[in-house]
Amino acid sequence: MAQVPQTFFDALAVRTWCGLALETLGRAREEIDAINVYPVADGDTGTNLYLTLESAVAAVEAVFAGHAAGPVTATGPDAAESGGTGSEGPTLADAARAMAHGALIGARGNSGTILAQLLRGMAQVLADDDAPADGSGLRLALRQAADSARRAVAHPVEGTVLTVASAAADAADAAEGDCGTVARAAYGGARTALAATPGQLPVLERAGVVDAGGRGLVAVLGALVETFTGERARGVVASSATASSPASGSSTVTESPVDAASPVGSAPVDGGLGECADGGPGECVEGTAAVPGVEGPAFEVIYLLDAEDTAVERLRERLDALGDSLVVVGGDGLWNVHVHVDDAGAAVEAGIEAGRPHRIRITHFGAGDVHTTGAERPPRERAERAIVAVVPGEGLARLYTEAGATTVLARPGEPPASGELVQAVRRAHAREVVLLPNDADLRHTAAVAAEQIRAEGVRVALIPTRSAVQGIAALAVHEPDRRFDEDVVSMTSAAGATRYAEVTVAERQSWTMAGICQAGDVLGLIDGDVAVIGSDVTVTAEAVLDRMLSAGGEMVTLVLGDDVPDTVAEHLEGRVREGYLAVDTVLYRGGRQGALLLIGVE
Repeated sequence: MAQVPQTFFDALAVRTWCGLALETLGRAREEIDAINVYPVADGDTGTNLYLTLESAVAAVEAVFAGHAAGPVTATGPDAAESGGTGSEGPTLADAARAMAHGALIGARGNSGTILAQLLRGMAQVLADDDAPADGSGLRLALRQAADSARRAVAHPVEGTVLTVASAAADAADAAEGDCGTVARAAYGGARTALAATPGQLPVLERAGVVDAGGRGLVAVLGALVETFTGERARGVVASSATASSPASGSSTVTESPVDAASPVGSAPVDGGLGECADGGPGECVEGTAAVPGVEGPAFEVIYLLDAEDTAVERLRERLDALGDSLVVVGGDGLWNVHVHVDDAGAAVEAGIEAGRPHRIRITHFGAGDVHTTGAERPPRERAERAIVAVVPGEGLARLYTEAGATTVLARPGEPPASGELVQAVRRAHAREVVLLPNDADLRHTAAVAAEQIRAEGVRVALIPTRSAVQGIAALAVHEPDRRFDEDVVSMTSAAGATRYAEVTVAERQSWTMAGICQAGDVLGLIDGDVAVIGSDVTVTAEAVLDRMLSAGGEMVTLVLGDDVPDTVAEHLEGRVREGYLAVDTVLYRGGRQGALLLIGVE
């Protein structure tokens, strides 16, 4: 389908660009993974870029959805016709900030963290009310992106994505014209710089590939060209076929210029790798993870950090002394920290001293992993069956893990992307997988992940659980020794027989099934719909519980968030004991789960 070009940078242009870039990286992900040899040959650069941008897209879409819903500004037909103030749509600043924030909280790996800073640098210019939204504004945004990304890396290395970003900004600086002209120039400059990366980094030259992160950025800039011209940019060809001698190990990257006349769909924007001299697409980079002499620290440590600027400066110094590949991006109190170290505990402790680290991810690079060749890695036996579940808080994550499930944590306002679910299924390493999304809004995300995993030969059953309490019910009847289909049917039946509710606080004024609520009201939702509006948590929770038990039940599950005192649970347990003699109650602490209280009735 032809892309209607944007003529200047506005919120819709941000949305279009992010969406096209995600599609582009989705097509190029596996090829980019295959050429990933620097700084660690772990074969995940394409995936990390995709997951980072997927988080940015989700944030931008949430802003558009929020404006479409809009606050209540009138009652009756006028309100329905106007759609509230949200009908005007988000501003460029809204969309740009959402893009940057989404990328920041979802950044994965070294490449994703740098991409997040590139997007943040662009957003700093685009969100400025005084900045032009035309070609000159795009030039400023690309320059700020390249410069801020370079500052975020402790020890910048040429021949990487930083080089490609700087070249794109330099080419944009020299361009005169509208956004389409500037985007084409930036894309051309980036492609030329990418072609030169093997000559700047010996590890790339030995492997016969271009820099993976730089290639990902070229793909993202190709999507920018399509956004402002409606034309799909021609791809980059990285081929060893033109090398002077195959035995030399050197390679040449050839490229065709952007074809300004090519219509959308005439050539892949993802920059296909082309064919190697001895085989089909991608075969020339087979085994690139085994480049001789590639060594490094044992762990990759990534976390989000709530901290002041002064504390982050001290943190940079400490982490720089602990390891390498240090990238710290962000600002305004929220940072994303990435480093490769031998002492993962010390890296986390440094974050604790600086502020509040959260969403901590530690990946082991040890023996049998990315620092060894594929032939040296002992194959890990697949489990027969696994449960993969999305959970809303640390407390429930522990509960699910103790029950044998592989968990994906969904913190408030940070829903997992499909790529995170795919990675969790891969970690489970099983022939058969039962997937529990535990959120009605995640059903589509989970379905996308399930389809991807099925394509990898894994048998996947998606049980459409809409709440973590339904997932608990399904997990309680799980029997791994039972036939897969029978186990899925039993778990689905248990989940479906569990009514679910939550008690939460309204963020803004809006229409509900129970009437108009105001910001700060306590809401009781039953099966996803607002049933009770109140001002007191205990009273509202009791009303919800009574409504649910009026239809019968044998077991009540209560999951309390961090902000709910134990007295609320004690009151509700007493209410069940006194009013419903045949009903049992079980209580869990969910941690920072978003809702004040989750309730399940079986």
